[in-house]
Amino acid sequence: MNQPIKIAPSILSADITHLADEVRRAEDAGADYIHVDIMDGNFVPNITFGPLVVKAVRTVTDLPLDVHLMISDPAFYVPRFVDAGADILTVHIEATPHAHRLIQQIREAGARPGITLNPSTPAIAISEIITDVDLILVMTVNPGFGGQAFIERTLDKVADLRRMLDGARSDAELEVDGGIGPLTAGRVVAAGARVLVAGAAVFDAPEGVSSAISTIREAAYTGLER
Repeated sequence: MNQPIKIAPSILSADITHLADEVRRAEDAGADYIHVDIMDGNFVPNITFGPLVVKAVRTVTDLPLDVHLMISDPAFYVPRFVDAGADILTVHIEATPHAHRLIQQIREAGARPGITLNPSTPAIAISEIITDVDLILVMTVNPGFGGQAFIERTLDKVADLRRMLDGARSDAELEVDGGIGPLTAGRVVAAGARVLVAGAAVFDAPEGVSSAISTIREAAYTGLER
């Protein structure tokens, strides 16, 4: 499926003391989504944001909020995050034995459902629900902290999922998160990704947010030529 490349800056790496300004800066720079990482200190070894932060971000941008739940009881929190303003709500296949039910719950609540795979989870784990989701997120680092190095072997999984999506004639978006920047953007796109989450490569870039997003996007489009 032909899809545009989208850049989703992750506020995990933003300056939280000036979060509204950081989000507006990313939007002005041409970001397509704002990615919000929700961590509970249980499913992953870190604690980040909750519904109140999503609600606050919703007030300062019209961009879709791409909310990634890295939590142990996602079903309980689905209505809270949708009510707070999540447009896309992505849950981990490893966090629930009832993925199909959870995907239905997200859609019925009014958000686009997504499913996430950790680096050690094979693509086949979501084969039975691949046509039920609007987005598939491949973690290209172990979830929990920003600024980690890209895991090379995840490229094979991205390619496997692209083949699965194309075979199912699905227009679900294929997203990657972890270690994404100018040096990896083209490679993940060549493997089949179309939505790139970038945190440190955007908000910590010495050249500034606008230049960083432009550089990542330019590098990403080189992957379409491979």
